[in-house]
Amino acid sequence: MNRTTIIAGVLSVAVWGCSDSSAPENAPLNAKQQAILEMKRATDFHSYSQPDEARVVHLNWDAAVDFDRRVISGTATYDIACAADAKRIVFDINGLTIESAHVDGAPVEFNIGPEQAFIGQPLSIPVTGETKQVAIRYATAPDADALLWVEGESPFLFTQSQAILARTWVPCQDSPGIRFTYNATVQVPNNLMALMSATNPTEKTATGTYSFEMGQPIPSYLLALAVGDVEFREIGPHTGVYAVPELIGAAEYEFAEMEDLLVAAEGLYGPYAWERYDLLVLPPAFPFGGMENPRLTFATPTIIAGDRSLVSLVAHELAHSWSGNLVTNATWDDFWLNEGFTVYFEQRIMEAVYGADISEMLVTLSYQGLVDEVDAIMDLNPDDTHLKLHLKNRNPDDGMTAIAYDKGYFFLRLLEQTVGRESWDEFLRAYFARHSFSVMDTDAFIAYLKEELLNTPELLASVNLDAWIFGAGLPENCPKVRSQRIERVDALLADWVSGAASTESLPWKEWVYQERYRFLSNLPDDTPAERLSELDAAWNITATGNNEVLFAWLEQGIRSRHTPCYDRLRGFLEVVGRRKFLTPLYRAMEETGQGELARDIYRTARPNYHSVATGTMDELLGLAEPS
Repeated sequence: MNRTTIIAGVLSVAVWGCSDSSAPENAPLNAKQQAILEMKRATDFHSYSQPDEARVVHLNWDAAVDFDRRVISGTATYDIACAADAKRIVFDINGLTIESAHVDGAPVEFNIGPEQAFIGQPLSIPVTGETKQVAIRYATAPDADALLWVEGESPFLFTQSQAILARTWVPCQDSPGIRFTYNATVQVPNNLMALMSATNPTEKTATGTYSFEMGQPIPSYLLALAVGDVEFREIGPHTGVYAVPELIGAAEYEFAEMEDLLVAAEGLYGPYAWERYDLLVLPPAFPFGGMENPRLTFATPTIIAGDRSLVSLVAHELAHSWSGNLVTNATWDDFWLNEGFTVYFEQRIMEAVYGADISEMLVTLSYQGLVDEVDAIMDLNPDDTHLKLHLKNRNPDDGMTAIAYDKGYFFLRLLEQTVGRESWDEFLRAYFARHSFSVMDTDAFIAYLKEELLNTPELLASVNLDAWIFGAGLPENCPKVRSQRIERVDALLADWVSGAASTESLPWKEWVYQERYRFLSNLPDDTPAERLSELDAAWNITATGNNEVLFAWLEQGIRSRHTPCYDRLRGFLEVVGRRKFLTPLYRAMEETGQGELARDIYRTARPNYHSVATGTMDELLGLAEPS
């Protein structure tokens, strides 16, 4: 999604269909926008937009947030660039009510095409090669998929645009291969603060009106809005945290090392390009651990453990400021280029700040999860274990698995091992610098990799690119990981299961959370409930404040039918909407014959979940329309 030129001929489709791409002379372009237009792009099957004919370059968004009606209404005004023979510009919409359209200030007729499942509809507006601006007046639906309206004494609204949900709250060319700058004016209730993936206030205004500017071009999935009663605390010169008043103190403590993480990241792979790195703690209904919205990471409160033990998530979202936000996957088939690079970068940040001991424990846990997920996917659709996906006619959320994240990571770790860390780091620094503010697809990356790094037959043969990128499962040359601390945990677990070690002899208090998680997550499924009672009596695990440990404990509790933890299970599921936790817990209940318990909890909890989570849970529990 960035400004520098990609290697000539690497990507597949030219914006203007000719070698000397240029916009019309009278298009309202600055130098940065011109660079965007000159990019080449891969075909995106998840967007109706036709950017070779006309594409957006800047958004001016004027909107009002109505909590009573659960509606955002506003006008999206786009500066656009058109080919000389352009006749239309096409936007993606899904569930929006389009009230009017104007072209260069004059009203025009518009056309809305037929709806396609999860893709939405195309909105076509007539233009010419001379058109400079298009304005769309619209309103969102109360049940817009991107929006979660949190009710109560202190209402809260947040968006989740990735992968293709931006089109449910803003008409846009909703493709990761199309970048634009934006500014916005947003009206909210005057007791609340509005924040966006842009420059942000640190205090509430008296009027409830907020202005924003994002001067770096971003794709639509990085558009983000949050509205709530939040406060700001500065962490360092370039970092800070937002949270509701009752959490701001805990958040300030938990994320006190954010500036250190930022400095470490810059030391690895070059300057931070987004000026500030702030973090917003969202309500627990947020469906992900974090979302890498530029300048303002959205984060789940489930990472507030009271001991800064879960900051790897912050490292991950920070790493996205380079891999994903700076250099972006051209299509959702190339999702591994976002996430594999980010997981690799995350581990390097964790190693730099906390040491190899901690980072290798994290990698070891990731490897176990990857092996388990590969096995599960291979039984369903082996093609979904390829790094390069084929998601045409499918929801791109189907590609958001451990394959993109962790198989991608291990591929990059193999490259590091093959050429040596020094050469690999030099390659990555050049990669981010050369392709900043631009897009990358898998074929382009392979070409760049062969030219700049794997430039001998011997190196290519040792890596086996085809097996990693286009092959199923994990290749035989997948790097081996080893953590002596995890090995000691595994040995103690074996002794405990066999009875050779007592519960009291376990060094639970000395273990860090990764060790505790490993122990609990590797307990045999048939562990008797009374043995879990022993553990709980000794260490009070049911009351833990670490949600990763709690999740592993609750999943095992379900499989062992350890009913004393079921009250905590119900309370957890009725509040926390993080899909990473929800899916295994509900699935465990289904697999152990406790499906009615699962559906009972879900019927109560569902209104608190984001659509990203409910879509998955509805299918899992066989409740297309839960009563």
